[in-house]
Amino acid sequence: MIIIPAIDLIEGKCVRLYQGDFNKTEQVANDPIEQLNTFIADGAKMIHIVDLDGAREGEQNRQYKLIEKLCNMATVPVQVGGGIRSIKTMEKLIEAGADRLVLGTAAIENASFLKEALAKYASQIVIGIDAKDGKVATHGWETVSEIDAISFAKEMEQFGVQTIVYTDISKDGTMSGPNIDGLREMHEAVTCTIVASGGIKDDSDINALEKIGIKEAIVGKAIYQGKVTLKGVTL
Repeated sequence: MIIIPAIDLIEGKCVRLYQGDFNKTEQVANDPIEQLNTFIADGAKMIHIVDLDGAREGEQNRQYKLIEKLCNMATVPVQVGGGIRSIKTMEKLIEAGADRLVLGTAAIENASFLKEALAKYASQIVIGIDAKDGKVATHGWETVSEIDAISFAKEMEQFGVQTIVYTDISKDGTMSGPNIDGLREMHEAVTCTIVASGGIKDDSDINALEKIGIKEAIVGKAIYQGKVTLKGVTL
């Protein structure tokens, strides 16, 4: 199991949201650079960075300079997400040093963009499927569509997507445990690598994910609270 620690950024600060609600924001670390170094020192094999300003407000408030600084300092691959909706944004983030890019809303709403993105950056693209009650959410989780998450995953597989981050919004930030049934269904429905995200509270959840075949998991609040550790994690 590869545990991927998350650094979610609002105005340059490390935060966590509760169930994707921007009105329920908790600052979890003072300095993202210090936090990045701590994660790497503890044995992280990859870092997951989410630009929540970019996700909510778009290009005008994207934290490029901070992301570039974090990518340049990282000695492990960095995966970046948050409101990536154009090839120009993708190019700027890859120039900044991002190794993988997580596409969400744009992959759902703009098939031509997705095709162009995959043609240009196939190996670096990850599709983020954020769901509530099995339906895909968009625009920083503030809009829930009528699109079925499993059906959308199958569609992404047909496009040639190799990796999907699946987040149950109702679990995210709650430390109530991941949606094991939803993740199992997603894992069994497609051949893509499924990365678990949302609700992981301790090592028992990591073990439960391993049992259903999940090999990567993004962990946020539980890492910051010391409930899940990176030291000693084997691949």
